[in-house]
Amino acid sequence: MFEKTPPQPPARSRAGRAYLARSGAAVAALILLAAVVAIAAAKGETHIPLGTVLQTIANHLWQAGYEIDPIDSGIIWNYRISRALVAAACGASLALSGAVLQALLRNSLADPYLLGISAGASTGAVSVAILGLGAGMVSLSLGAFVGALVAFGFVALLAIPAGRGAGAIILAGVAGSQLFNALTSFIITKAATADEARGIMFWLLGNLSGVRWDDVYLALPVAFGGLVVCLWYARALDAFTFGVESAASLGVPVRRVYVVLIAVAASMTAVMVSLVGSIGFVGLVIPHAARFFVGTRHGLLLPVSALIGAIFLVAADIVSRIILDGQVLPIGVITALIGAPAFALILCHGRVLR
Repeated sequence: MFEKTPPQPPARSRAGRAYLARSGAAVAALILLAAVVAIAAAKGETHIPLGTVLQTIANHLWQAGYEIDPIDSGIIWNYRISRALVAAACGASLALSGAVLQALLRNSLADPYLLGISAGASTGAVSVAILGLGAGMVSLSLGAFVGALVAFGFVALLAIPAGRGAGAIILAGVAGSQLFNALTSFIITKAATADEARGIMFWLLGNLSGVRWDDVYLALPVAFGGLVVCLWYARALDAFTFGVESAASLGVPVRRVYVVLIAVAASMTAVMVSLVGSIGFVGLVIPHAARFFVGTRHGLLLPVSALIGAIFLVAADIVSRIILDGQVLPIGVITALIGAPAFALILCHGRVLR
């Protein structure tokens, strides 16, 4: 007389299937990232077969003993692999920082450069390259890193008397960005030659051409360490979704979480900007794309954002090297050309403001 309701699978079984699905997706994403890095090592002004790339990697990692042209081996290992790994670390760090800042500040338009870090790094790099600060003992990357930290300190000091809330941090970041951008423009206009100005502008738009293995040994630990710290506070970030008061009522140490995570986001951004220059839209768009796939739970959102950011920036670097014959475009140009329409699409579907 009554239809029988089909038996429902036990909750433990559903949880197991969900775990397997997430694990499978993570493995697939890591395989995709490895494939994109391998393609990045093969593509360029001189095309090298993918098999040669894999053999070169095997020779350096496991002493496989394949016979490879020394020139091809040098191009792959010393130039392209290191460049791809730095691009992956940079993309992961910027996307991770964007996801954290959007949660902490409860602002869908927050990104790593909101804190004035990029502007400060630009001022530091220009001061070293054009004004000669450090008397030749300070590299461009170190100057950019110091400038980024100075800018972040300025923004933090400006936000403290204004209330230390999300709105105060955002407004302080805008003010800091404008100030340091103005300083950068003033230095270039006042002291740079035409060649210096052209080189600095190319760096400011994002440039991976100069990275080598020393940069890899810095970028990868910073990206991985930042991910570990952010994942440690994933539950606290979930609580921030409902507001600062709600997070505090749930026992979240609001001030400590703010200080630690904003410092981590600022440090990751400062290191990456000091290595490759300013690269926009990664920290803004990638977290929204990750939410489209996995939702808002930060335990899953953070690693997915990092993986998508890494894949995206390595792919953008490939495009920057092959889109024009005999010329390498600044990678920031590619990310903006892709990121702006993507963000407009997300905005039109209302996902940014929900």
